[in-house]
Amino acid sequence: MQFLHQNWRNQGDIADLRQDVYVRVYEAAQKQIPEHAKTFLLRTAHNLLVDRVRRVQIVPIAAVADLDALGVAMETPGPERSAIAKDMLRRLQAALDRLPSRCREAVILKQIEGLSRGEIAERMGISQDAVSQYLSKGVTALAEDLYGDLSELRRGL
Repeated sequence: MQFLHQNWRNQGDIADLRQDVYVRVYEAAQKQIPEHAKTFLLRTAHNLLVDRVRRVQIVPIAAVADLDALGVAMETPGPERSAIAKDMLRRLQAALDRLPSRCREAVILKQIEGLSRGEIAERMGISQDAVSQYLSKGVTALAEDLYGDLSELRRGL
């Protein structure tokens, strides 16, 4: 609970987050009891918070689809915004290029091609657990490469 209180800004969500952590830990323990329970619990809570942040940043497609029906004029990006977007894409490509090959392949298959972990595992010829590890390492490395030290971001959650 202390970890959740320190790392999540909306204190009203803490009880729900705690319950979600319990569910994840219980489901994982049914497969295999973790060797280091406290570390496993904290890593599970951390991963849950990361998942929640990602989910908040996703815009539902239905919200975008109705803009035409509302007659809302779409703004074309100006030259400055286009230049910033191109620079961001160059930085992302460079960060992807610096990833280890298996991490890069897993990240591209998941984030760009939209494949499930099972599909990635089949295509790469590895287990789904290995896919999860490659994705975790790859996404963390990308975030650190693009945004710097993640400990600063974690304190703001």
